[in-house]
Amino acid sequence: MDYNKQTFEHLFKDNYPHMYRMAFSLVENADDAKDAVNQVFSMIWKNKPQISNESIRGYLLAATRNQCLHMLKQRQLQRRLEMEMQRSMVESEEEEHEELMQQLQQVIDSNLTEQDRRVLQLHYDDEMTYEETATVLGISSSAVNKHITRSLAKIRKTLKNAK
Repeated sequence: MDYNKQTFEHLFKDNYPHMYRMAFSLVENADDAKDAVNQVFSMIWKNKPQISNESIRGYLLAATRNQCLHMLKQRQLQRRLEMEMQRSMVESEEEEHEELMQQLQQVIDSNLTEQDRRVLQLHYDDEMTYEETATVLGISSSAVNKHITRSLAKIRKTLKNAK
């Protein structure tokens, strides 16, 4: 095959529609299909393979298929990498959360009275209202409020000073 500009343009016009349809059926994306076909034509112009005029269409379709398969592999690899990054980020966030929870528990254990800890546990862990917490502990609702307010202030102060 002769690789002058006119012959190449003719080759492009005659084969582009067939190559594009095949590429689109494989990659299922118009932009990717165009890219695949353009890559094939770029490679042919650059490398100028010696192909007979009778077998050029088969060569172009095979090259397009191979380019599409390469693109699909790249997509699959990209998805795997993205999933791995997401998994890694989630694991990192879980580790940070666990570390923060341990730090918070240490602050609670070392800075609050037994009664304060019990009030916080009933209200936050067991999700009881102030009234329910007061009933369980045999104290008033306003006492529960004071315990919670004082405990949260101590926790905030301790964590702020720890930074």
